[in-house]
Amino acid sequence: MPSLIRIAPVLVFASSTLAAADAYRVYRADGSPAALEDILRAAQSQSVVFLGENHDDPTAHKLQVEIFRKLYETRGAPLALSLEMFERDVQLVLNEFLAGLIPEDQFLAAARPWKNYKTDYKPLVDFAKEKKLPVIAANAPRRYVSRVGREGAAGLEALSPQARQWIAPLPYAEASPPYGDKFLKLMEDMREQARKQAEEEAKKSGKPAPQHPQRDPRKSLQSQSLWDATMAFSIAEHLMREPAAQVVHLNGSFHTDQGLGIPDHLRRYRPGTSMLVVTMVSEKSFPNFEPSMKDRGDFIVVTDPSLPRTQ
Repeated sequence: MPSLIRIAPVLVFASSTLAAADAYRVYRADGSPAALEDILRAAQSQSVVFLGENHDDPTAHKLQVEIFRKLYETRGAPLALSLEMFERDVQLVLNEFLAGLIPEDQFLAAARPWKNYKTDYKPLVDFAKEKKLPVIAANAPRRYVSRVGREGAAGLEALSPQARQWIAPLPYAEASPPYGDKFLKLMEDMREQARKQAEEEAKKSGKPAPQHPQRDPRKSLQSQSLWDATMAFSIAEHLMREPAAQVVHLNGSFHTDQGLGIPDHLRRYRPGTSMLVVTMVSEKSFPNFEPSMKDRGDFIVVTDPSLPRTQ
């Protein structure tokens, strides 16, 4: 059980960054009720805090800002922000922006930010910049992930030494069996959903449903693992440089659900690393906890799906 510390009773944030208390509910892994303060207490002794999100969930993004700011105010040890949303080959540009060497417009022009950066991730990066905290561009460049999707992991062997510095060391580990099974099932479900949608549209239009080439699911899994392994390696690199640091990492919830994916790889790169997984889900069952949510994280945050999406 993580050691508990006193959470500062008064914390003042701009209203735009605060998540309305009636827009989310916090639960422990077993479904028992909890609160944001419980997440903060549990996070104090952890080297890595994973905040899994639905990328278009406005409440999740506001909670991420709250959690990151409160950890900065209460933990005391060096804190770093790590993001799936930036790729490793833009780390220099990100560092230049954080150091005030380039203006924001030049940073955004060079860093390939996600379309929802300004609404969802800019508040975190700006806070890190203000407090002089490092921000880790953690993800593998999409061009290499796409190459694996086409050619499998062996396709990376042709990369130059310079290119290889932007991904996890080769050969990176395969997905764990539980993660692989879950990913392949998701792929199958998505294919079936796409097939049904295409058939429905074809009926409405009176035209034959288009035939799309099927991707090799094993290569798709290898490309997913390159994402996971590279993010894990980016976190491990930072902790090897600063063993006393705490890293707060943002990612799509699938990458860390049930402590699989990125945590699997991080355990290989840095055995013994303490971690906390917070999974934020926007479900119709809100505000209730559903049996399917059990053990999806150390904490599960159920958010209101009726709120307007951010992208």
